[in-house]
Amino acid sequence: MDFTADDKLFHLTFDSIYDGVYIVDRERKIVFWNKGAEKLTGYTADEVRGHRCSEGILNHIDANGTLLCRNACPIVEVMTTGIENGYKVYPKHKNGKRFPVETHISPVRDAEGNIVGAIEVFRDASVHEDYRILQEKFNALIKKYVSEQTMTEVIMRLHSEHTSFDPHLVDVTVMYLDIVQFTRFSEHHNPGQVIQMLNDLFGICEVITKESLGDIDKFIGDAIMAVFADANDAINSALKIISYGLPEMNRLRRENNEQEIHIRIGINSGIVLKGDIGTSDRKDLTIIGDPVNTASRIEKLAPHDHILVSEATLSRCSDVTASNFDFFHELEIRGKSQPIKLFVNKE
Repeated sequence: MDFTADDKLFHLTFDSIYDGVYIVDRERKIVFWNKGAEKLTGYTADEVRGHRCSEGILNHIDANGTLLCRNACPIVEVMTTGIENGYKVYPKHKNGKRFPVETHISPVRDAEGNIVGAIEVFRDASVHEDYRILQEKFNALIKKYVSEQTMTEVIMRLHSEHTSFDPHLVDVTVMYLDIVQFTRFSEHHNPGQVIQMLNDLFGICEVITKESLGDIDKFIGDAIMAVFADANDAINSALKIISYGLPEMNRLRRENNEQEIHIRIGINSGIVLKGDIGTSDRKDLTIIGDPVNTASRIEKLAPHDHILVSEATLSRCSDVTASNFDFFHELEIRGKSQPIKLFVNKE
């Protein structure tokens, strides 16, 4: 690429920008990485120069869980069309955590007007994203009963590191998801391949869950436990994972001659205890109770690549959401006088 990346003024100008800035050549290899990009991602310029985002660096995912760096790369689109564009994507920080960014990509042209690369400017949208989710879910109701000042204090309390949560009962919907025959997969693949597969799947599920206003409570080996305030959100999240996220991931795995994976999802609703669980040195804000254990048991009974839902969950859903499911069978649970009716998603 014919640009003055080594010029002192060039570096000083872009390093003074608060946003992350990086430039790639036609092969999508990073040739410039400013100080802002280092602060936002944790990667230094020396660690990324000469590499692509897909080489274990950012591995962008979009809001639908698509692995962009392995397929629908926005940079490729801009370099192909020559049209600058903006996107909302979820790159991976060096510490392994994904975070939302607002990004703008423009083509880089030489003196003759030929596209020789692209420049991307991005900024962390975490605060905006968290506030958007809080607004969409709670503002319409809360603002009917409290002042704007009280609402602001509630949001500040939610984000305060020193906030302690008193144990209390809540009505939630719990989603369990795990990988079918994970042990066999692990036995036939090297550790790096296993971790890459888990990170790809968990990244997809994390984005879809968050977009559906849910929260991943914990990762348990090859399993995920997610919590939703609204049963409709839980089911919509599961349907999106099953119908779009997983098939798209498997399509990419087939293209790369990698083994497809299959999952099971179980969903249950009920009253649970929410509070700080742990020791004085380490605590988790989590939920415990029979509905959580039942959700785990339901997941283990789910057919491959299907969602198994309890009657307790469907009773909390709209008719439109419930219409996606048919009766499956009844589950006898020790200690319960009545069996639990289970429903499976339609093909």
